Amino acid sequence: MYVEHQMIVPDSIEERQYQQVIYESAAKRSTLVVLPTGLGKTIIALMMIAETLRTKKGKILFLAPTKPLVEQHARFIRKHIVSEPPAVFTGEMPPAKRKKLWDSSHIITATPQVISNDIISGHIDLNNVSLIIFDEAHRAVGDYAYVFIGERYRKVKNGLAMGMTASPGNDPDKILEVCGNLGIEAVEIRHEYDPDVVKYVHDIYLKWIEIEVPKELMEVIQFLKKAQDEQVEKLRKGGYLKRGAFVSMKDLLAAQRVISGELQTASQSSNAFGAATTIAIAMKINHALELVETQGVAALKAYFERLTKDGISRGSSRAAKETIALPKVQMAMRAINRLEAASVETPKLGKVKKLVVAQLNQKPDSRIIVFTHYRDTSELVANQLAEISIIRPVRFVGQATRGADKGMNQKKQVDTIDRFQAGEFNVLVATSVAEEGLDIPSTDLVIFYEPVPSEIRSIQRRGRTGRHRPGKVVILISKGTRDEAYYWSSKHKESRMHRELEKLRKELQKNLIVGGPSGPNFQSAASVPVEAKPHREPEAEDRNQKTLVEFEKEEPEVEKLKIIADTREFNSAVVRHLSVKNIIVEPKQLDTGDYIVSERVGIERKEVNDFVVSIMDGRLFQQVKELKRAYQSPLIIIEGKDLYSRRLSPEAIRGALASITIDFNVPVMFTDDDLDTAEFLVALVKREAAHGRKAGIRGEKGAMLVQERQQFILEGLPNVSGVMAQRLLSHFGSVRAVMEATVDELMEVKGVGKVIAKGIRETVDSKYYSTEKGS
Repeated sequence: MYVEHQMIVPDSIEERQYQQVIYESAAKRSTLVVLPTGLGKTIIALMMIAETLRTKKGKILFLAPTKPLVEQHARFIRKHIVSEPPAVFTGEMPPAKRKKLWDSSHIITATPQVISNDIISGHIDLNNVSLIIFDEAHRAVGDYAYVFIGERYRKVKNGLAMGMTASPGNDPDKILEVCGNLGIEAVEIRHEYDPDVVKYVHDIYLKWIEIEVPKELMEVIQFLKKAQDEQVEKLRKGGYLKRGAFVSMKDLLAAQRVISGELQTASQSSNAFGAATTIAIAMKINHALELVETQGVAALKAYFERLTKDGISRGSSRAAKETIALPKVQMAMRAINRLEAASVETPKLGKVKKLVVAQLNQKPDSRIIVFTHYRDTSELVANQLAEISIIRPVRFVGQATRGADKGMNQKKQVDTIDRFQAGEFNVLVATSVAEEGLDIPSTDLVIFYEPVPSEIRSIQRRGRTGRHRPGKVVILISKGTRDEAYYWSSKHKESRMHRELEKLRKELQKNLIVGGPSGPNFQSAASVPVEAKPHREPEAEDRNQKTLVEFEKEEPEVEKLKIIADTREFNSAVVRHLSVKNIIVEPKQLDTGDYIVSERVGIERKEVNDFVVSIMDGRLFQQVKELKRAYQSPLIIIEGKDLYSRRLSPEAIRGALASITIDFNVPVMFTDDDLDTAEFLVALVKREAAHGRKAGIRGEKGAMLVQERQQFILEGLPNVSGVMAQRLLSHFGSVRAVMEATVDELMEVKGVGKVIAKGIRETVDSKYYSTEKGS
């Protein structure tokens, strides 16, 4: 049987009872759907889209974390929905084109960052959205863009939201946080063993293989462990670490936080400064240990090379220099060089080759994914597999460029997936970017090059197989290393997650409406009506979106205040806080400064670490000089705490601050965090607006429209603000006419008195005298 709906292509979607039950719940109230990978979360979303198209006039927004997922959802909608194709929003598309598409489209698929930026810059309005779908909804915590979008969407009357995830974790508080951030009122949870789901679950053959570590490699591990023990013992003597056989990265991070706190009030003679270096060394050695234990020779060799380069570069950290100078680390470096020269590598590589060859011999048209945690390893594995004739491997990594390793842009990621599905490649060697959501139904084998301690990532990796037929998962574990700890950690967490699922349902019922599996007498999702978190007003039965005309009748439109921000600032939380406070933030590539509050006020924002680094590398004073030259009222904001706990002496930092304020006459403002910065910017823009000053374009030299360039020219005249420049142009019609106007004619313009008019004429009429020598 197939799903029957006038907006769904006939005979294209198989009908499943549990999906229908979940859909009926999600159609009534904003719902989080927790469903294992491969069991049709996207189909439930499709049913929601179809019904929204049939009954409502508002837009539908389908969000996913990556462009490959966005493109995948768009293809799925095009294939199954009887409607105009969805618009696909990407970061590469110009904002003006996105605005035009937004106005003309009913269904939009996009990454959350793009939508967040367009909300902030005022290009789109969520008030005319009827449904938002948040794929991989467990990401809706912290500073992730889902949180900002959810906060804005909660203000939309009758707006419906649906979150989807296969791996929410086992912490009720974490799930409640996600629900609160997205305005979720109900949760529908299913697992593979629920009676209405189990018949649709395909078997996954799971096998873990222990790999013996060569004794030559164990020697390197022992050198590093001894070097690590020396640093740990120093930290224990200082009281920063407890006595115990094993020290984890979690322990080191906790100690680092304690040391950072002490540095705030420490004198130059304090032990905290030495402890800060020691903890940094310990963390670098710990990372080296992880690489050699879980990845092998090549990965550690590459790390040692980067560490050595960092240790000898100008402005390098003391910790990097001291790490590579440690005798035991030196011994490990020499040993790893010998192993590389002798072509000794972890047996994991050979095992991967054997597993892949065996699978392809058994089933030549197989698709295989090899997951590796590190990029260096993914390159090594792909190169080794490429030497075998029947293997056609391809790397799949994230967008960021790391050193000589260029990332894959989103277009290339989509193209790689398509070519993998088509069979041009038969092995995908992927980092964590491929863990979420990729719809590759023909994957027959998934290999973990190393275990991952996270149950969420482990579930996501396994979910790449067994979606439409039985699949295989093989996990490689280096014997006697942290691989074993990571494997058992993930396994125990996952077992606990399954064990506590019923407990989780009961716990969530205290705060949310919770649906469970349907049974013989189960007609609809079980529900316990309680107050939703965050609180939403009771919704009317008719959810049709109000028209914009009706909204205008309710509340007269007031011109919003505007701040211009450098495009790079859109990666910060500051612009999101500004948007929440009803400020339009216009993105522009600024040559000088990060924010323009008015035609006279330009601001450079520096987080404390960036401020210290800019002193060390010499950028700071050049930036201050340019800021001073570009704006009448320049300002520097230093954001964050622990300014004096960085790797530069307090005396040097205070000296730089003194120079900025005294030598350059540029004020410095300190803020606690991104929210504090945003609130200060709001105060500034309100003050400037009260005096008729708007965000101008005087401080930038980039390409402009003719109107902008005309305004730019007039803003250079004495006492002519952005608003005044617009008035002059409106009155006289051109720059030429303004320049030729008499004092009396200039005074006809609102706000232009005799002093301003004479100043303009004097500037225009005065002869130019060069200040250059020899002129």
